[in-house]
Amino acid sequence: MSGAPSTEDFYAGIPVFRGFANVIDQARYRPLPDDWLIGIADVVDSTKAIQANRYKTVNMAGAAVIVAMTNALGHREFPFVFGGDGASFAVPPSVAAIALDALAVTAAWVKEELGLTLRTGLVPVAAARAQGADVRVARYAASDNVALAMFSGGGLAFADAAVKAGQFTVDPSISDARPDLSGLSCRFDEIPAVRGLILSILVTPAPGAKADDVRRVFEAVIRLTERDPDASGPIPKEPPPVRWPPQGLDLEARALRSSGEWLLARKAKLLFWTLLAYVIFKFRIRVGRFSPDKYLRELVENSDFRKFDDTLRMVIDCTPALADEIERTLTAAAGTVRFGLHRQDKAMMTCFTPSPLNSNHVHFIDGAMGGYTTASIALKGR
Repeated sequence: MSGAPSTEDFYAGIPVFRGFANVIDQARYRPLPDDWLIGIADVVDSTKAIQANRYKTVNMAGAAVIVAMTNALGHREFPFVFGGDGASFAVPPSVAAIALDALAVTAAWVKEELGLTLRTGLVPVAAARAQGADVRVARYAASDNVALAMFSGGGLAFADAAVKAGQFTVDPSISDARPDLSGLSCRFDEIPAVRGLILSILVTPAPGAKADDVRRVFEAVIRLTERDPDASGPIPKEPPPVRWPPQGLDLEARALRSSGEWLLARKAKLLFWTLLAYVIFKFRIRVGRFSPDKYLRELVENSDFRKFDDTLRMVIDCTPALADEIERTLTAAAGTVRFGLHRQDKAMMTCFTPSPLNSNHVHFIDGAMGGYTTASIALKGR
């Protein structure tokens, strides 16, 4: 439980595994060094925002944390997980000041531009281990272009609870500084279900449950989603069209405008650039080294629709019959796991494209009618 020695390249040195079913194999995970820090961010009262149909805004706030951190670190690799109404990540102590500042200015931006409250904190890994939790991380190859972090050990849950209890919190910035949210956008339309419905799934161990029993339930759920040809990631091979003007124009303008810049001025600029993008994608026009066909293919491959951070999180496109089977399987495991499911007819996507010429763009997926946030209400009710 003491962790590995601190090294700056610790995360990059973790072997990448393939096959999502391997996410529950603890041999794939490595303990984070004791002096690393866990970053926590979540939207306060996200349920009320969801009830007010602000799904895309809540997702934008969660994704902004990851984008701000990535840009602040100069696109250096670090482990993170998108949770719909928030995000978690881990960083070495050498960038603690950068992480603290990125959280502070992002929280201030979320309040000013989105009208939401983002609760943030930085928790030492050593503090989690002192309470009997651990923080272990693995790297899952979602595609040939992107490896996503997976977490185990209960440390993220400890950190989340600690920040919600007022410990290790980071206050919003009071300066005029704004986070660098370059590459953050949500230009694609909502994605209708192809197979019947979009199912948001959250499954977490019940208190006191045996690890082997929990593992078997996780295995059963993953098996159901992977063996059935009617289960799939929610992004079809032919992604939804880019429309003009895009639905997320206002949110993207708020993300990209500089301090003191009028929102209308930024929207006017974006109208021009999004029109150009619309023409390029609609007619599949190759521009220099940029190929819209290649980008759209990678968009499907790089979608972040399933993950693990002690909680199994999935957004899948499936038949009602498969959704029923998953629910029966989880209901039968009462006492071993707690779970939340939410059925809706569409998914939505928030995109992070550091450069359109590179293949490492990531696309955060959630249900379009409440998604993970609504599923979490059901989970908490259990």
